[in-house]
Amino acid sequence: MTARVLLIAGTNTDIGKTVAAAAIVAVARAEGARVVYVKPAQTGLRPDEPGSDADEIRRLAGEVETHEFVRLPDPLAPAAAARVAGVDVPTVAEHAAAVVEIARRDDVDLLVVEGAGGLLVHLDAAGGTQADLGRAILDAGIRAAFVVVADPVLGTLNLCALTQEALDSRGLPCEGYVFGTWPPGDEVPLVLEQNVRDLPEVTGRPLLGRLPAGAGRLETTDFVARAPAWFVHHPGRTSDT
Repeated sequence: MTARVLLIAGTNTDIGKTVAAAAIVAVARAEGARVVYVKPAQTGLRPDEPGSDADEIRRLAGEVETHEFVRLPDPLAPAAAARVAGVDVPTVAEHAAAVVEIARRDDVDLLVVEGAGGLLVHLDAAGGTQADLGRAILDAGIRAAFVVVADPVLGTLNLCALTQEALDSRGLPCEGYVFGTWPPGDEVPLVLEQNVRDLPEVTGRPLLGRLPAGAGRLETTDFVARAPAWFVHHPGRTSDT
């Protein structure tokens, strides 16, 4: 049986997407799943420079198999970063083939694939996007779905609705949404309370969880221990598949 694939997309940058991916990895591993993490395109780092998203996954979730298909030095969308660097990058079809190869291994239950920014960010010179990557993986017969990470602040409902509309128009399954930077304490701003209430109605998908701001600064042991409490429903659960 092939692994299940979760594609992690964001509604913007710097909203906790990598931390959310790490939490999904950590909880799935704690439940006994054999998990692999993939970053198709890492930008903003030179070769051998530490601090990649894959490094953060291992720092937070513990030792887990990770793959990074291409790295580009400028902090831009992958297609733009490749153009500035004057290099060719793999096509979306090539990225999809590499993901499918891992998903078909018999020692993997869950494959977490973290995109670069939003759903329609260009991954290759032909304009292929993370949405196209998801479609190619599904068309290969792999069980796949998106999880969208969002900022809970004012304006997020519009961004989530636009993302969901793009997913729905392409026939791409979506497990739901995660708020990546939830404020600490009991006094939550009114707009955030209302966004929790309204997001499922606006998108037609559940709010899967809320990650506390600062979760990415936790040590591995604390992060892994606390991660299950951040989810109402954990999208990485594989027991029913």
